[in-house]
Amino acid sequence: MDCENWMSALPEELWDVPLTELAIPGSHDAMSYCLDVSSPLVRSESDCFRILDTFCCCVTRHVIFKWATTQDKSIEDQLSLGVRYFDLRIAHKQNDSSPDLYFTHILYTHLTVLETLVSVAGWLKSHPKEVVILECSHFEGVSESLHEAFIFSIKKIFESKLCPKKESNISLRSLWASGYQVILSYEDQTAARHAELWPGTPYWWANQKTAAGVISYLDWKKDLGRPESFFVSGLNLTADKFYIASHMKESLRSLTMKNWESLRSWVEEQVPGSQHQSLNIIAGDFVGPLPLCPLVIQLNQKLLRRTSNNGVP
Repeated sequence: MDCENWMSALPEELWDVPLTELAIPGSHDAMSYCLDVSSPLVRSESDCFRILDTFCCCVTRHVIFKWATTQDKSIEDQLSLGVRYFDLRIAHKQNDSSPDLYFTHILYTHLTVLETLVSVAGWLKSHPKEVVILECSHFEGVSESLHEAFIFSIKKIFESKLCPKKESNISLRSLWASGYQVILSYEDQTAARHAELWPGTPYWWANQKTAAGVISYLDWKKDLGRPESFFVSGLNLTADKFYIASHMKESLRSLTMKNWESLRSWVEEQVPGSQHQSLNIIAGDFVGPLPLCPLVIQLNQKLLRRTSNNGVP
């Protein structure tokens, strides 16, 4: 399977299916592969982490890093693996006089947001029929003026590739015809002033540390019915501080690997489309070592069979 160009490689029968009904691989906390272990803790983190960090940072930083890291591939590598949805959590460092924004997951990243988006734009230029959904959220410490400066930079980086928010469903064929490659979801009220920015995407987060817990939650959400627009089913596991304290030799990576086969089996059973229990974006951790992307992309074959049998998606 050509995951690097999977959208352009889809059968023509799927080019008119709304993107909200395709199965799309996603990356949870996509930029955590470049967390800076020596950075300050993000301001919103719990007092427990802060107290421990004050008295024994040489130990706590190593533990935090192990459990905050959810990916191990660069964003360009993730794109080439087939990821088309990126969970990007953004913040401005406390007491930083520069306007630079960074990605966060307990710690801040080495890379800035703007240099990362420039890399994404470069990758898209060499893959003109691939489309990405960038979910920008959290924005801790970002003032209104920083929001506006950041949005100005986004428009400058992606230019005509930015797809304006639309009420009607969009398909690959319509995006290709318009030259759009970026759907940028901006989870802040500032987005309402800019036609190029989409609202935040619902993310089904189980907040569970076992595959059984995640699957039970996602099945419950499916029973309630899918949203009309884009939405994300999160396969990511979450360990609380009590679990971490009692499993000091583990990491989020080892926990994810231990639960993968159950998660894999669940993914293989899913069906994209417009039906009540259909899924859209499926996001997970460690999309490099785990074959999440080909599994999710392959689900679109079920859509193809339905289209062929019924004449409609």
